[in-house]
Amino acid sequence: MSIKIVSARDASEAVGPYAQALEVFDTSRRLYISGQPPVDRHGIVPTTFTGQAETVWQNIVAQLRAANMSVENLVKVTSYLTDRSHIMENRDVRKSFLGNHTPALTVVLAGMFDESWLLEIEAIAEQ
Repeated sequence: MSIKIVSARDASEAVGPYAQALEVFDTSRRLYISGQPPVDRHGIVPTTFTGQAETVWQNIVAQLRAANMSVENLVKVTSYLTDRSHIMENRDVRKSFLGNHTPALTVVLAGMFDESWLLEIEAIAEQ
């Protein structure tokens, strides 16, 4: 699989470290990762946003690993946050897991299934 970052010159620039669009060639496998909650495998929900975001990303990495993929295979990530005040923390934690990889990203403000959750993230990976 090869991925080409697409950035239209006649559209606005990205407002953060993400790809505006990704074109994927020769795709043979696609993994849809359901919204991952900030709950670890022992049922624990961290109390801080950063702790919850790290737990969500650990869950995403675990799902990728189970499919013999890595964060480099992510082509689309959608983050659902309960409060816009967490946008920068969310970006920092995402960057710590993705490094220089830049999938297409969307951040949505939304209510959560469980009131203790401050975010949930779903993703699509291709190989």
